[in-house]
Order: sequence, then C-alpha cells, then structure tokens
Amino acid sequence: MKLLDARTFERKALGRHPSFLRVQSYAVLSRIPGVADLSQIVSYADEHLHIHEIDDWANALNGLQVENAGTVTKIGAAVDASPRTIDRAIECGVNLLIVHHGLFWPGLQPITGGRRRMLERIFQSGLALYSAHLPLDVHSLLGNNAQLAADLGFEDTEPFFEAKGQSIGLKIQTAVPREELARKLEHSLGGPVKIFASGPAQTRLIGLITGGAGSEIYAVARQGIDTFVTGEAPHWAAVAAEELGINLVLGGHYATETFGVKALAAHLSDRFNLPWEFIDSPTGL
Repeated sequence: MKLLDARTFERKALGRHPSFLRVQSYAVLSRIPGVADLSQIVSYADEHLHIHEIDDWANALNGLQVENAGTVTKIGAAVDASPRTIDRAIECGVNLLIVHHGLFWPGLQPITGGRRRMLERIFQSGLALYSAHLPLDVHSLLGNNAQLAADLGFEDTEPFFEAKGQSIGLKIQTAVPREELARKLEHSLGGPVKIFASGPAQTRLIGLITGGAGSEIYAVARQGIDTFVTGEAPHWAAVAAEELGINLVLGGHYATETFGVKALAAHLSDRFNLPWEFIDSPTGL
C-alpha cells in the first residue's frame, strides 16, 4: 500500500468526511514512525534512568558513548556492544543501539584489528550507541531485576544487597518449590537453568540479582536468603552453596540481562514514536 504524505492524506480524507476525518487523519499520522532528535532521546533516557546519580564501575561509562549526526529513525537493543550486535543493528536499519555492556567494558584497549574495524563500521553507518549498566539493573520498572521478577509472577519485592551505594537486587518472601521456581525461570529465560539444590525444597526468602553476582553468595546468605537466583557464578560458589545450605540457581549472565534493554527500547519507542528491534546475540554464558 502506498503511504500518502500528510497533505494528500488530509485532502482526500476531507473530501469524504470533513468534520470527522480531519481529526482522524492527524491521529493516524501521529502513529506513523518518524524521525526523532538524538539529543532529546538521550536527555530523556538519562533523566529517566538517573544516569548521573547512580555510581557504577568506571568502565561502564553510562550514557551516550557514540553520537551520530543527530537523528534517529529506529532503535535497537542488545546486551553487549559487540561486532556481531553492531553488524546486525546496521543491517536492520538501526541508528540508535541501546546496550547493557558498552564499548569500554573491557577497559582501555588499542584501536587496532577487530576494534578498529568495529568502530569504523559504527562511524561509517551513522550508528549512535547508548549504554546503561547499573542504572538499568536497578530501575524499579524497566530494570533487569524488576522485569525478571515480574515475568516470574513476583509482585511483592523489596530492594536488597547494596553495592556502589544502592540496592542492586530484589528479595521476595514467598513459598514456592525450588523445582517449580527453576521451571518458571527456564520459561522466562527461554533456556535451561542450572540449580544447586543445597537449600530447602520449598523457598522462604529468594534473592534475585541478574548478571554475574554468584561470587557474592556468602554476603547474600548472611542476609537470610535461602534461594539465590543470579546469572552466573564462579566454580567455588557451587561448593559454597552446599556449605551454606542455600539453593543456587543460575540462569545465565546473558539471558538474565536481556530484559532491561528490551524494556528501555520499548519505552523509548512508545515515547518517541519510533520502531525498535532486539538484537539477540547470546554469548553462551
């Protein structure tokens, strides 16, 4: 179907039903995806996520990491700023890519080889890149923890486990068989989970921290958590779970952190009337 420009659409509509279709034409046209200003999107996202108020690891470098010429027509969401996600985003016509782990997560690196080629593609394609790490973990609505908890059907959650001056996880007081919890988590994540069943068969207090928080298992246990759900953990954490008598449930670092970027992209899509797409590029971890 040929898309009419605004003036032609209004003229044809008014010729049939003047009083009714004048209003309808503007309503329909307002829903047609258009062009948004990059700086407005960035300012809104910064404020909504409290980017400048939340402390984070230095390499996170939250906010706009790469700007483009200043306009956005399509938003992409990905967990990592990797060559695969960047190539795919460009192929999909994305010119603003939102990621959880940005370009500088590995620290200072020479701009040679694959990194040079990746940055060259970003600049040549006019791709802007926005990163949100802890701000997108801890957000009460769009955050990884909040989104996963909601998907699991947990409504009564409380902030828990402090790092970098804020609570980076959620705790849920609920009685659920641990095997049922694992099945729900597999359904939410769309893949297998690993469970170290060293705690009670029925949960009492669940601690949820998306990503790679398994090394915090001792500190988590000291807060009375009997079932700890996170993305990944070091080998010794499985032994610690047995020692501590708690359940350790691992859903995968990547899988547990897909929720926040999707939620943010969807929110910005609705706010600025732009299409969005999730760029799925699992790491296997």
